[in-house]
Amino acid sequence: MPEDGVPPVVTTGLGGFFAKFTVLKGAQRELWLTFAIKLLIILAYSITNKTLIFWLSSDLGFNDQHASALVGWVWAPSMTVFTLLAGSFTDAFGLRRTFFLGVFVCLVARAVMAFSTIPWLALAGGLLPLAIGEALGTPVLIAATRRYSTIRQRSISFSIIYSVMNVGYLIAGSTYDYVRQTLGEHGHFNFFGFHLTTYRTLFLVAFGFELLLLPTIYFLRRGAEATEEGVRFTAEPVRYAIGTIWERAWFTARDSAFATVELFRRLLSQSGFYRLLVFLLLIGFLKFIFLSMDYVFPKFCLRELGDGAPIGRLSNINYGLIILLAPVIGALTQQFSAYRMVIVGGVICAASVFSGLDMVIWECKAVFIPTTSWRRCIWQYSPSAKQSIHREFMSMRPRLLQKARKRPMARCPMFPFFSGSFSSEARDGC
Repeated sequence: MPEDGVPPVVTTGLGGFFAKFTVLKGAQRELWLTFAIKLLIILAYSITNKTLIFWLSSDLGFNDQHASALVGWVWAPSMTVFTLLAGSFTDAFGLRRTFFLGVFVCLVARAVMAFSTIPWLALAGGLLPLAIGEALGTPVLIAATRRYSTIRQRSISFSIIYSVMNVGYLIAGSTYDYVRQTLGEHGHFNFFGFHLTTYRTLFLVAFGFELLLLPTIYFLRRGAEATEEGVRFTAEPVRYAIGTIWERAWFTARDSAFATVELFRRLLSQSGFYRLLVFLLLIGFLKFIFLSMDYVFPKFCLRELGDGAPIGRLSNINYGLIILLAPVIGALTQQFSAYRMVIVGGVICAASVFSGLDMVIWECKAVFIPTTSWRRCIWQYSPSAKQSIHREFMSMRPRLLQKARKRPMARCPMFPFFSGSFSSEARDGC
Protein backbone atom coordinates (compact mmCIF):
# COMPACT_ATOMS: atom_id res chain seq x y z
CA MET A 1 0.00 0.00 0.00
CA PRO A 2 1.45 3.41 -0.89
CA GLU A 3 2.07 5.76 2.01
CA ASP A 4 -0.07 8.86 2.43
CA GLY A 5 1.41 11.93 0.79
CA VAL A 6 3.56 9.92 -1.61
CA PRO A 7 2.68 10.90 -5.21
CA PRO A 8 1.80 8.06 -7.59
CA VAL A 9 4.52 6.78 -9.86
CA VAL A 10 4.16 8.25 -13.35
CA THR A 11 5.13 5.93 -16.16
CA THR A 12 7.48 7.56 -18.62
CA GLY A 13 8.93 6.65 -21.98
CA LEU A 14 7.17 4.37 -24.43
CA GLY A 15 5.11 2.76 -21.69
CA GLY A 16 3.81 6.15 -20.58
CA PHE A 17 2.92 7.01 -24.16
CA PHE A 18 0.77 3.89 -24.63
CA ALA A 19 -0.70 4.33 -21.15
CA LYS A 20 -2.39 7.48 -22.41
CA PHE A 21 -4.50 5.30 -24.72
CA THR A 22 -5.24 2.45 -22.30
CA VAL A 23 -7.43 4.72 -20.15
CA LEU A 24 -10.22 3.92 -22.63
CA LYS A 25 -10.29 0.37 -21.34
CA GLY A 26 -13.67 -0.05 -19.70
CA ALA A 27 -15.20 2.99 -21.41
CA GLN A 28 -18.97 3.00 -21.61
CA ARG A 29 -20.55 1.82 -24.85
CA GLU A 30 -21.97 5.31 -25.42
CA LEU A 31 -18.46 6.65 -25.96
CA TRP A 32 -17.78 4.09 -28.71
CA LEU A 33 -21.18 4.81 -30.22
CA THR A 34 -20.28 8.52 -30.20
CA PHE A 35 -17.20 7.70 -32.27
CA ALA A 36 -19.40 5.74 -34.73
CA ILE A 37 -21.92 8.61 -34.90
CA LYS A 38 -19.10 11.05 -35.61
CA LEU A 39 -17.85 8.84 -38.45
CA LEU A 40 -21.26 8.59 -40.13
CA ILE A 41 -22.04 12.30 -39.71
CA ILE A 42 -18.71 13.26 -41.27
CA LEU A 43 -19.20 10.84 -44.17
CA ALA A 44 -22.52 12.45 -45.06
CA TYR A 45 -21.31 16.00 -44.38
CA SER A 46 -18.04 15.72 -46.32
CA ILE A 47 -19.61 14.18 -49.42
CA THR A 48 -22.25 16.92 -49.40
CA ASN A 49 -19.68 19.68 -48.89
CA LYS A 50 -17.49 18.55 -51.77
CA THR A 51 -20.51 18.19 -54.05
CA LEU A 52 -22.28 21.40 -53.11
CA ILE A 53 -20.50 23.86 -55.40
CA PHE A 54 -20.72 21.49 -58.41
CA TRP A 55 -24.41 20.78 -57.76
CA LEU A 56 -25.28 24.47 -57.62
CA SER A 57 -23.50 25.09 -60.93
CA SER A 58 -24.29 21.95 -62.90
CA ASP A 59 -27.75 20.89 -61.66
CA LEU A 60 -29.36 24.16 -60.61
CA GLY A 61 -27.78 26.34 -63.30
CA PHE A 62 -26.00 28.94 -61.15
CA ASN A 63 -22.78 30.41 -62.45
CA ASP A 64 -19.62 30.20 -60.33
CA GLN A 65 -20.07 33.59 -58.72
CA HIS A 66 -23.70 32.97 -57.76
CA ALA A 67 -22.93 29.47 -56.51
CA SER A 68 -20.13 30.92 -54.40
CA ALA A 69 -22.48 33.57 -53.03
CA LEU A 70 -25.04 30.92 -52.03
CA VAL A 71 -22.38 28.98 -50.15
CA GLY A 72 -20.97 32.11 -48.53
CA TRP A 73 -24.11 34.06 -47.75
CA VAL A 74 -26.83 31.40 -47.29
CA TRP A 75 -25.31 28.06 -46.32
CA ALA A 76 -22.59 29.47 -44.05
CA PRO A 77 -24.55 32.11 -42.08
CA SER A 78 -27.49 29.74 -41.55
CA MET A 79 -25.10 27.10 -40.18
CA THR A 80 -23.65 29.70 -37.84
CA VAL A 81 -27.00 30.94 -36.55
CA PHE A 82 -28.47 27.49 -35.98
CA THR A 83 -25.28 26.26 -34.32
CA LEU A 84 -25.49 29.16 -31.87
CA LEU A 85 -28.91 27.89 -30.84
CA ALA A 86 -27.95 24.21 -30.69
CA GLY A 87 -26.37 24.29 -27.23
CA SER A 88 -29.34 25.78 -25.40
CA PHE A 89 -31.71 23.61 -27.43
CA THR A 90 -29.83 20.45 -26.41
CA ASP A 91 -29.91 21.44 -22.74
CA ALA A 92 -33.68 21.79 -22.91
CA PHE A 93 -34.55 18.97 -25.29
CA GLY A 94 -32.06 16.29 -24.26
CA LEU A 95 -28.94 15.05 -26.03
CA ARG A 96 -30.39 11.82 -27.43
CA ARG A 97 -33.59 13.46 -28.67
CA THR A 98 -31.58 16.26 -30.28
CA PHE A 99 -29.55 13.68 -32.16
CA PHE A 100 -32.70 12.02 -33.48
CA LEU A 101 -34.31 15.31 -34.47
CA GLY A 102 -31.18 16.43 -36.32
CA VAL A 103 -30.97 13.16 -38.25
CA PHE A 104 -34.63 13.31 -39.31
CA VAL A 105 -34.23 16.90 -40.52
CA CYS A 106 -31.08 15.96 -42.46
CA LEU A 107 -32.78 12.95 -44.05
CA VAL A 108 -35.64 15.08 -45.38
CA ALA A 109 -33.25 17.80 -46.58
CA ARG A 110 -30.89 15.36 -48.34
CA ALA A 111 -33.83 13.64 -50.04
CA VAL A 112 -35.07 16.98 -51.38
CA MET A 113 -31.59 17.87 -52.66
CA ALA A 114 -31.20 14.47 -54.32
CA PHE A 115 -34.58 14.30 -56.06
CA SER A 116 -35.56 17.92 -56.72
CA THR A 117 -34.49 19.85 -59.81
CA ILE A 118 -36.45 23.01 -58.96
CA PRO A 119 -33.95 25.58 -57.67
CA TRP A 120 -36.20 27.32 -55.12
CA LEU A 121 -37.41 23.98 -53.69
CA ALA A 122 -33.90 22.50 -53.55
CA LEU A 123 -32.62 25.56 -51.69
CA ALA A 124 -35.57 26.27 -49.39
CA GLY A 125 -36.54 22.64 -48.76
CA GLY A 126 -33.07 21.11 -48.94
CA LEU A 127 -30.06 23.33 -48.36
CA LEU A 128 -31.54 25.52 -45.61
CA PRO A 129 -33.07 22.66 -43.55
CA LEU A 130 -29.80 20.74 -43.96
CA ALA A 131 -28.03 23.57 -42.13
CA ILE A 132 -30.50 23.14 -39.26
CA GLY A 133 -29.97 19.37 -39.16
CA GLU A 134 -26.19 19.66 -39.23
CA ALA A 135 -26.30 22.21 -36.41
CA LEU A 136 -28.32 19.76 -34.32
CA GLY A 137 -25.79 16.98 -34.91
CA THR A 138 -22.17 17.95 -35.27
CA PRO A 139 -21.72 20.42 -32.36
CA VAL A 140 -23.75 18.16 -30.04
CA LEU A 141 -21.10 15.47 -30.51
CA ILE A 142 -18.68 17.59 -28.49
CA ALA A 143 -21.11 17.56 -25.56
CA ALA A 144 -21.67 13.82 -26.05
CA THR A 145 -17.92 13.10 -25.91
CA ARG A 146 -17.66 15.03 -22.65
CA ARG A 147 -20.76 13.37 -21.17
CA TYR A 148 -19.78 9.80 -22.06
CA SER A 149 -16.12 9.97 -20.99
CA THR A 150 -14.58 10.19 -17.54
CA ILE A 151 -12.09 12.89 -16.59
CA ARG A 152 -9.17 10.51 -17.20
CA GLN A 153 -10.56 9.46 -20.60
CA ARG A 154 -11.53 12.92 -21.80
CA SER A 155 -8.24 14.14 -23.25
CA ILE A 156 -7.54 11.10 -25.41
CA SER A 157 -11.26 10.80 -26.29
CA PHE A 158 -11.19 14.21 -27.94
CA SER A 159 -8.02 13.30 -29.82
CA ILE A 160 -9.59 10.06 -31.03
CA ILE A 161 -12.87 11.65 -32.06
CA TYR A 162 -10.97 14.09 -34.28
CA SER A 163 -8.97 11.22 -35.71
CA VAL A 164 -12.28 9.45 -36.40
CA MET A 165 -13.45 12.64 -38.10
CA ASN A 166 -10.51 12.47 -40.48
CA VAL A 167 -11.10 8.77 -41.11
CA GLY A 168 -14.57 9.86 -42.21
CA TYR A 169 -13.10 12.52 -44.48
CA LEU A 170 -10.71 9.92 -45.91
CA ILE A 171 -13.50 7.45 -46.70
CA ALA A 172 -15.71 10.24 -48.04
CA GLY A 173 -12.96 11.41 -50.40
CA SER A 174 -12.54 7.93 -51.88
CA THR A 175 -16.32 7.48 -52.16
CA TYR A 176 -16.63 10.88 -53.82
CA ASP A 177 -14.09 9.97 -56.49
CA TYR A 178 -15.50 6.47 -56.99
CA VAL A 179 -19.04 7.69 -57.74
CA ARG A 180 -17.83 10.45 -60.06
CA GLN A 181 -15.47 8.18 -61.99
CA THR A 182 -17.99 5.32 -62.19
CA LEU A 183 -20.92 7.39 -63.45
CA GLY A 184 -18.88 10.04 -65.23
CA GLU A 185 -18.61 13.68 -64.22
CA HIS A 186 -21.91 14.46 -65.95
CA GLY A 187 -23.45 10.98 -65.95
CA HIS A 188 -26.75 9.65 -64.64
CA PHE A 189 -27.94 6.95 -62.23
CA ASN A 190 -31.35 5.30 -62.56
CA PHE A 191 -32.87 4.98 -59.08
CA PHE A 192 -36.35 3.41 -59.23
CA GLY A 193 -37.26 5.47 -62.27
CA PHE A 194 -35.56 8.66 -61.09
CA HIS A 195 -32.69 9.70 -63.36
CA LEU A 196 -30.24 11.27 -60.95
CA THR A 197 -27.19 13.18 -62.11
CA THR A 198 -23.79 12.29 -60.70
CA TYR A 199 -23.92 15.08 -58.15
CA ARG A 200 -27.45 14.26 -57.02
CA THR A 201 -26.36 10.62 -56.74
CA LEU A 202 -23.66 11.76 -54.34
CA PHE A 203 -26.38 13.39 -52.24
CA LEU A 204 -28.21 10.06 -52.30
CA VAL A 205 -25.05 8.33 -51.01
CA ALA A 206 -24.89 10.92 -48.22
CA PHE A 207 -28.55 10.14 -47.49
CA GLY A 208 -27.60 6.47 -47.07
CA PHE A 209 -24.88 7.28 -44.52
CA GLU A 210 -27.31 9.54 -42.68
CA LEU A 211 -29.86 6.71 -42.54
CA LEU A 212 -27.34 4.49 -40.73
CA LEU A 213 -27.31 6.99 -37.88
CA LEU A 214 -30.80 6.01 -36.74
CA PRO A 215 -29.94 2.53 -35.39
CA THR A 216 -26.64 3.85 -34.00
CA ILE A 217 -28.31 6.60 -31.98
CA TYR A 218 -31.02 4.17 -30.86
CA PHE A 219 -28.48 2.21 -28.81
CA LEU A 220 -27.52 5.28 -26.76
CA ARG A 221 -29.07 4.70 -23.34
CA ARG A 222 -31.39 7.45 -22.14
CA GLY A 223 -29.80 9.71 -19.55
CA ALA A 224 -26.50 7.80 -19.44
CA GLU A 225 -23.44 9.67 -18.14
CA ALA A 226 -19.95 8.31 -17.49
CA THR A 227 -18.41 8.94 -14.05
CA GLU A 228 -15.32 7.64 -12.27
CA GLU A 229 -17.60 5.26 -10.33
CA GLY A 230 -19.29 3.92 -13.49
CA VAL A 231 -22.27 4.83 -15.60
CA ARG A 232 -24.95 7.02 -14.03
CA PHE A 233 -28.46 7.57 -15.34
CA THR A 234 -30.34 10.83 -15.02
CA ALA A 235 -33.69 11.74 -16.50
CA GLU A 236 -33.49 13.67 -19.77
CA PRO A 237 -34.91 17.20 -19.52
CA VAL A 238 -38.50 17.69 -20.63
CA ARG A 239 -39.44 21.36 -20.69
CA TYR A 240 -42.78 20.78 -22.46
CA ALA A 241 -44.46 17.49 -21.60
CA ILE A 242 -47.65 17.91 -23.64
CA GLY A 243 -48.27 18.42 -27.33
CA THR A 244 -46.80 16.77 -30.40
CA ILE A 245 -43.04 16.38 -30.72
CA TRP A 246 -42.92 19.14 -33.35
CA GLU A 247 -44.83 21.54 -31.10
CA ARG A 248 -42.52 20.75 -28.19
CA ALA A 249 -39.47 21.15 -30.45
CA TRP A 250 -40.73 24.53 -31.67
CA PHE A 251 -41.40 25.86 -28.16
CA THR A 252 -38.01 24.56 -26.98
CA ALA A 253 -36.27 26.19 -29.96
CA ARG A 254 -38.02 29.49 -29.19
CA ASP A 255 -36.91 29.37 -25.56
CA SER A 256 -33.39 28.39 -26.65
CA ALA A 257 -33.19 31.44 -28.90
CA PHE A 258 -34.15 33.72 -26.00
CA ALA A 259 -31.66 31.94 -23.72
CA THR A 260 -28.87 32.35 -26.30
CA VAL A 261 -29.59 36.07 -26.69
CA GLU A 262 -29.53 36.51 -22.92
CA LEU A 263 -26.27 34.56 -22.67
CA PHE A 264 -24.58 36.80 -25.22
CA ARG A 265 -25.96 39.89 -23.51
CA ARG A 266 -24.24 38.83 -20.30
CA LEU A 267 -21.04 37.91 -22.12
CA LEU A 268 -20.85 41.25 -23.89
CA SER A 269 -20.76 42.97 -20.51
CA GLN A 270 -17.48 41.22 -19.66
CA SER A 271 -14.24 42.75 -20.94
CA GLY A 272 -12.51 39.37 -21.27
CA PHE A 273 -15.10 38.25 -23.79
CA TYR A 274 -13.83 40.72 -26.38
CA ARG A 275 -10.29 39.36 -26.09
CA LEU A 276 -11.70 35.89 -26.62
CA LEU A 277 -13.57 37.08 -29.72
CA VAL A 278 -10.38 38.51 -31.21
CA PHE A 279 -8.58 35.25 -30.55
CA LEU A 280 -11.38 33.23 -32.12
CA LEU A 281 -11.41 35.60 -35.08
CA LEU A 282 -7.77 34.72 -35.76
CA ILE A 283 -8.59 31.01 -35.42
CA GLY A 284 -11.39 31.54 -37.95
CA PHE A 285 -8.95 32.86 -40.52
CA LEU A 286 -6.76 29.79 -40.01
CA LYS A 287 -9.69 27.44 -40.52
CA PHE A 288 -10.70 29.44 -43.56
CA ILE A 289 -7.61 28.04 -45.32
CA PHE A 290 -8.58 24.47 -44.64
CA LEU A 291 -12.24 24.91 -45.61
CA SER A 292 -11.14 26.23 -48.99
CA MET A 293 -10.31 22.60 -49.77
CA ASP A 294 -14.04 21.87 -49.94
CA TYR A 295 -15.28 24.95 -51.80
CA VAL A 296 -12.41 26.11 -54.03
CA PHE A 297 -10.09 23.14 -54.47
CA PRO A 298 -12.66 20.91 -56.31
CA LYS A 299 -13.22 23.51 -59.05
CA PHE A 300 -9.48 24.06 -59.29
CA CYS A 301 -8.81 20.33 -59.76
CA LEU A 302 -11.57 19.90 -62.32
CA ARG A 303 -10.35 22.79 -64.46
CA GLU A 304 -6.69 21.84 -64.20
CA LEU A 305 -7.03 18.06 -64.58
CA GLY A 306 -10.36 17.68 -66.41
CA ASP A 307 -13.43 15.53 -65.75
CA GLY A 308 -12.91 12.70 -63.30
CA ALA A 309 -10.07 14.52 -61.53
CA PRO A 310 -9.02 12.67 -58.35
CA ILE A 311 -10.25 15.45 -56.08
CA GLY A 312 -10.97 13.16 -53.17
CA ARG A 313 -7.65 11.32 -53.35
CA LEU A 314 -5.70 14.57 -53.44
CA SER A 315 -7.59 15.84 -50.39
CA ASN A 316 -6.98 12.51 -48.68
CA ILE A 317 -3.27 13.29 -48.42
CA ASN A 318 -4.23 15.83 -45.78
CA TYR A 319 -6.61 13.55 -43.92
CA GLY A 320 -4.26 10.56 -44.02
CA LEU A 321 -1.44 12.55 -42.44
CA ILE A 322 -3.77 13.85 -39.75
CA ILE A 323 -4.99 10.34 -38.91
CA LEU A 324 -1.38 9.31 -38.27
CA LEU A 325 -0.26 12.46 -36.49
CA ALA A 326 -3.26 13.59 -34.42
CA PRO A 327 -3.23 10.88 -31.69
CA VAL A 328 0.55 11.05 -31.41
CA ILE A 329 0.70 14.84 -31.10
CA GLY A 330 -2.34 14.78 -28.83
CA ALA A 331 -0.56 12.39 -26.46
CA LEU A 332 2.79 14.22 -26.56
CA THR A 333 1.61 17.82 -26.12
CA GLN A 334 -0.57 17.58 -23.03
CA GLN A 335 2.05 19.39 -20.93
CA PHE A 336 2.18 22.43 -23.22
CA SER A 337 -0.11 25.43 -22.88
CA ALA A 338 -2.99 25.81 -25.29
CA TYR A 339 -1.90 29.18 -26.64
CA ARG A 340 1.65 28.06 -27.33
CA MET A 341 0.31 25.20 -29.46
CA VAL A 342 -2.05 27.57 -31.27
CA ILE A 343 0.80 29.96 -32.07
CA VAL A 344 3.06 27.19 -33.40
CA GLY A 345 0.29 25.68 -35.49
CA GLY A 346 -0.81 29.10 -36.73
CA VAL A 347 2.68 29.93 -37.99
CA ILE A 348 2.82 26.65 -39.91
CA CYS A 349 -0.67 27.31 -41.26
CA ALA A 350 0.30 30.75 -42.57
CA ALA A 351 3.46 29.33 -44.12
CA SER A 352 1.40 26.76 -46.00
CA VAL A 353 -0.46 29.55 -47.79
CA PHE A 354 2.74 31.19 -49.03
CA SER A 355 4.02 27.80 -50.17
CA GLY A 356 0.93 27.43 -52.38
CA LEU A 357 0.85 30.87 -54.01
CA ASP A 358 2.66 29.91 -57.22
CA MET A 359 2.02 26.19 -57.59
CA VAL A 360 0.46 23.90 -60.10
CA ILE A 361 -1.69 21.05 -58.87
CA TRP A 362 1.06 18.46 -58.29
CA GLU A 363 3.28 20.93 -56.40
CA CYS A 364 0.22 21.80 -54.32
CA LYS A 365 -0.20 18.10 -53.61
CA ALA A 366 3.42 17.72 -52.49
CA VAL A 367 3.85 20.88 -50.37
CA PHE A 368 0.71 22.84 -49.53
CA ILE A 369 -1.61 20.01 -48.43
CA PRO A 370 0.91 18.22 -46.15
CA THR A 371 1.85 21.55 -44.53
CA THR A 372 -1.76 22.25 -43.62
CA SER A 373 -1.93 18.76 -42.10
CA TRP A 374 0.90 19.54 -39.70
CA ARG A 375 -0.63 22.78 -38.48
CA ARG A 376 -4.03 21.18 -37.88
CA CYS A 377 -2.47 18.41 -35.81
CA ILE A 378 -0.47 20.88 -33.75
CA TRP A 379 -3.04 23.54 -32.90
CA GLN A 380 -6.39 21.85 -33.37
CA TYR A 381 -5.78 18.36 -32.00
CA SER A 382 -3.67 19.24 -28.98
CA PRO A 383 -5.71 18.20 -25.90
CA SER A 384 -4.42 21.21 -23.97
CA ALA A 385 -5.88 23.51 -26.60
CA LYS A 386 -9.17 21.64 -26.69
CA GLN A 387 -9.60 21.65 -22.95
CA SER A 388 -8.50 25.23 -22.35
CA ILE A 389 -10.74 26.68 -25.05
CA HIS A 390 -14.39 25.74 -25.05
CA ARG A 391 -14.68 23.37 -28.01
CA GLU A 392 -18.41 23.88 -28.53
CA PHE A 393 -17.97 27.62 -28.84
CA MET A 394 -14.91 27.19 -31.06
CA SER A 395 -16.84 24.96 -33.44
CA MET A 396 -19.40 27.64 -34.15
CA ARG A 397 -17.73 31.01 -33.78
CA PRO A 398 -15.64 31.66 -36.87
CA ARG A 399 -17.78 29.67 -39.25
CA LEU A 400 -19.52 32.85 -40.28
CA LEU A 401 -16.16 34.34 -41.22
CA GLN A 402 -14.45 31.27 -42.58
CA LYS A 403 -17.28 30.43 -44.98
CA ALA A 404 -19.08 33.70 -45.51
CA ARG A 405 -15.98 35.20 -47.09
CA LYS A 406 -15.90 32.62 -49.85
CA ARG A 407 -17.37 35.05 -52.39
CA PRO A 408 -14.56 37.62 -52.01
CA MET A 409 -12.09 34.76 -52.25
CA ALA A 410 -13.56 33.84 -55.61
CA ARG A 411 -12.16 37.12 -56.90
CA CYS A 412 -8.75 36.65 -55.27
CA PRO A 413 -5.86 36.71 -57.81
CA MET A 414 -4.69 33.42 -56.32
CA PHE A 415 -7.83 31.71 -57.61
CA PRO A 416 -8.70 33.16 -61.03
CA PHE A 417 -9.83 29.72 -62.15
CA PHE A 418 -12.92 30.15 -60.00
CA SER A 419 -14.62 32.24 -62.66
CA GLY A 420 -15.30 30.60 -65.96
CA SER A 421 -14.64 33.88 -67.78
CA PHE A 422 -10.88 33.62 -67.23
CA SER A 423 -8.76 32.06 -69.93
CA SER A 424 -6.49 29.09 -69.46
CA GLU A 425 -3.51 31.40 -70.06
CA ALA A 426 -4.63 33.54 -67.13
CA ARG A 427 -4.95 30.46 -64.94
CA ASP A 428 -1.53 29.19 -65.93
CA GLY A 429 0.00 32.55 -65.13
CA CYS A 430 -1.42 32.91 -61.63
